[in-house]
Amino acid sequence: MLSRLLTVTSDAHDPARVARFWGALLGQEVVEDSGGVLVPGDDRRPGLRFVPSQARMARPNLMHLHLTSTTDEDQQETVAKVLALGGSHLDVGQRPEEGHVVLADPEGYEFDVIEAGNRFLAGTGFLGEVACDGTRAVGLFWSEALGWPLVWDENEETAIQSPHGGTKVSWGGPPVAPKTGRSRQRFEFTVTGDEEVERLVALGAKRLTLDGAEVLTDPDGNEFTVTAG
Repeated sequence: MLSRLLTVTSDAHDPARVARFWGALLGQEVVEDSGGVLVPGDDRRPGLRFVPSQARMARPNLMHLHLTSTTDEDQQETVAKVLALGGSHLDVGQRPEEGHVVLADPEGYEFDVIEAGNRFLAGTGFLGEVACDGTRAVGLFWSEALGWPLVWDENEETAIQSPHGGTKVSWGGPPVAPKTGRSRQRFEFTVTGDEEVERLVALGAKRLTLDGAEVLTDPDGNEFTVTAG
């Protein structure tokens, strides 16, 4: 049976430290392997992999995570846990009246703790969303690539979700920040089954040689990798 899993791979100066942070926050064990340090995902939630790199942090990042809250007190407890684990508050221009709290993990990657009552993230679980910069074409591409149906498709904004529920992956539509160089964050697509690269190319992916290795790019030109599960 064909199985496809999605992982958000991020460059990190200290992969072990930031992976431990996310593992503790999500209540997951971390796994070290030849590719870095992984907080495993499943068919409802993307994994989070951190790989060694000396690349500098440059905002805005291609993607960031949204964590959900059940009550105002739950949101405050999550923020307190983040700070205790080594995270920090982050000012990205948010307004005081906005209900979400913007934070950064120990590597500096931004993420939001969303206020209680957010209808879009209802029922997704604690890791509610991977919010990405990207066009509608990319949302349609990943829907077909993963076999995850579209759960939002309005005003050039798209979102997909596993048929089993769980974390949503969304793209905010234009304007899309111009791409300059290799992305510090990218998708890793783990699959069991043959001919996946050819299928992805037929869906609109392109082959690219980067740092001496062949990778694929989505319709917006963002690189991603395909690995055997």
